Amino acid sequence: MFFVEQKVDEEELDNRDQEPGTRHYWIADSSGTAAYLRVLVNEQPEHLDARHIIGRVVVRTDRRGEGLAQKLMDQVLKDFAGTPTMLHAQQYVAPLYAKFGFVAFGEPYEEATIMHISMYRAGTN
Repeated sequence: MFFVEQKVDEEELDNRDQEPGTRHYWIADSSGTAAYLRVLVNEQPEHLDARHIIGRVVVRTDRRGEGLAQKLMDQVLKDFAGTPTMLHAQQYVAPLYAKFGFVAFGEPYEEATIMHISMYRAGTN
């Protein structure tokens, strides 16, 4: 359902969900998954020292505006405290991630027909 709404086709699916290091976070309700994100671990850093990549941050349409993505981000950053992390943010959502200490870098780019910006958060204790 999230992929249909975002107009993501099968070519965008990367099959990294089953990798041993991938961590999945979600909030469920009586209708199913209300919010979800995943954390991938790359062998090599994608930017500076960030090997951990937060991605697929989604909130079901009827639950948007309730702070569910923020709750998931709070938990991830608690679980990975001190870990340099990055993400590929949809450009209009970048201010949300900035609240968590992520800083945009590089030029905006199109991914799955949506404008994105890469963001980095240094490891903190």
